[in-house]
Amino acid sequence: MPRLSLAQARRIALGAQGFGEARPSGRVDRRHLRRILDRMGVIQIDSVNVLVRSQELPLFARLGPHPRTLIADATAAGELFEYWVHEASHLPTQDHHLHRWKMAREHRWSRHLAQNRPGYLDEVLRRIETGGPVASSDLGARVGKKGQWWDWDDGKVALELLFWSGRVAATRRAGDFARIYDLAERVLPAEVLARPTPPENDARKQLLLLAAQHHGVSTFTDLTDYHRQKNAPCKPLVAELVEDGALLQVEVEGWDKPAYLHPQAKLPRRIDACAFLSPFDPVCWNRERNERLFGFHYRIEIYTPAPKRIFGYYVLPILWGDSLVGRVDLKADRANHTLSVQAAFAEPGVPTKELAPDVVRELRTMARWLELERVTFGDRGDLVAALQRHAATGGG
Repeated sequence: MPRLSLAQARRIALGAQGFGEARPSGRVDRRHLRRILDRMGVIQIDSVNVLVRSQELPLFARLGPHPRTLIADATAAGELFEYWVHEASHLPTQDHHLHRWKMAREHRWSRHLAQNRPGYLDEVLRRIETGGPVASSDLGARVGKKGQWWDWDDGKVALELLFWSGRVAATRRAGDFARIYDLAERVLPAEVLARPTPPENDARKQLLLLAAQHHGVSTFTDLTDYHRQKNAPCKPLVAELVEDGALLQVEVEGWDKPAYLHPQAKLPRRIDACAFLSPFDPVCWNRERNERLFGFHYRIEIYTPAPKRIFGYYVLPILWGDSLVGRVDLKADRANHTLSVQAAFAEPGVPTKELAPDVVRELRTMARWLELERVTFGDRGDLVAALQRHAATGGG
């Protein structure tokens, strides 16, 4: 069985995700977005906006400064759609048919509405059919004060059920990022909806192959996690893919589980990158894979009470070369036109003097992209002093 060193596995994985190529040197447009979508396949959505909405960060990490309307423009043009895949995600519309098996399954919320508000789901659908797109707030279905997080009223539940089933599709309102729901045929291109629906197992196998392509090299659970598939139905499918030669079984140094290599995966000679990764970037969204591939322990602390946070609120791993070498806690202080580095930490043994110029350069590039005038530094973390020293010299 072929064997890969851990360093080779890292370069394969990062190359598969688009980090084996230089950022564009000129104007970035939708052609570059398509190229990145070919690498990633899934752009996870998150509403936290302390720095920038998370779905913009994977594009910045791979493309550098780009028009911040790229995703919205591609959605409006029918190239992207939103669905529950790796949580809420933007996906290429060319893959819509691969998710219809999930759309066809009854969701547990259906029973709630059927028992508590019979006929309400059809009522909401008729309203969209006749009155056009709606946000959940348009339905006025809340009784009492809204709670936090997943406190959904019946209107929101009905819209999400219609969205889950594929009968409606969603776009995002520019001002407050709310989902706007409309009939799928008024949002998605007709040729996308007309594409034949494959049998569930065929669709699942294709998603596993796509996951293998996007990861480069993966364990079984890496493959199923990418599109949040259940393990049990996928076990025989992965075995079939290996038997057919669509996946190659390999060993990876230090991994105690079998690994699978996509036959078209490339091994870059080196990775020349300095990028800040979103907590929801495919490179690091799977925390167990993160530790296995990079030896990097990472947990998002947004939902951790402030006194219990170790590294900060919105902490982004630093990719440098083919390694995750540290993390920065960033905030866009828009009122003061400042990109605030509230904390910065290096992993043990990382040469901070050599790392600092690249990190400062990336911080300044990000600040310009976000139309912020300056970068400031807090005093938390063992990387901060090196960043401050380099920034003070005017470097980067």
